[in-house]
Amino acid sequence: MRTDRPSVGWALLGSELAVLFRRRRTWAMLGALAAVPILIAVAVRVTSSGSGSGRGPQFLDNITHNGLFVGVTALVVSIPLFLPLTIGVVAGDTIAGEASHGTLRYLLVAPAGRVRLLLVKYLGATTFCLAATLVVVVAGTIIGIALFPVGPVALLSGDTVPVGESLMRLLLIAGYITVSLLGLSAIGLFISTLTDVPVGAMAATVVLAVASQVLDELPQLDWLHPWLFSHYWFGFADLLRQPISWGSFGDNALLQAGYLVVFGALAYGRFLSKDVLS
Repeated sequence: MRTDRPSVGWALLGSELAVLFRRRRTWAMLGALAAVPILIAVAVRVTSSGSGSGRGPQFLDNITHNGLFVGVTALVVSIPLFLPLTIGVVAGDTIAGEASHGTLRYLLVAPAGRVRLLLVKYLGATTFCLAATLVVVVAGTIIGIALFPVGPVALLSGDTVPVGESLMRLLLIAGYITVSLLGLSAIGLFISTLTDVPVGAMAATVVLAVASQVLDELPQLDWLHPWLFSHYWFGFADLLRQPISWGSFGDNALLQAGYLVVFGALAYGRFLSKDVLS
């Protein structure tokens, strides 16, 4: 009897997403990310009460004038560590987690095959990337509206856009950051094929994310910066100009695609030759 392989792939993806978003760990990480903009907004609200604005960094002062800045500020705070940390946990657990629980062998018995399983695992990780970024943006927008005045947003170019357009730009920024994390997800997937210990894969992925950002700050390595997967992580500032500059978005997408191809191929080669004993 012939197996309908496309339906098998969709069923496997649905199962992967269901398992991922049923885990308490996943919701704990999303909750922690949601807490970032909430803590920022509450702290700014408390410290600005009775003392007026104009104190502290400019982006914090902007929050007191317009609550829509909370989401952007929270993303700036989350990008260097919090988002890579959660992505590293999910991506590092993709294959190594199944191996450690003894379920990888049973998944490969199904008619999905190793290549399709790799693809499904990566799609699950990228879905979490989108969910994690949206949680920060949505939580920041809600708490910002609740605690601060909301109105037209002043862009970096000096222009002002209405609330509706500013919300659309926030979603564009969320999309930009999701794309920015695709390379890290591919690296985590590859590392996950190298070991049966998920904690090791998670830690290695997070360490590489931090190391890439550290290297990107060293002026002696200017030649290396454009090749680092974290180089364009803060390039979403171009989406806060009028008109929008798409140059950094394209450069970032091309760089992340390169990492996806390279580390996807490495994961493919490693996983196809891997002896699955558990």
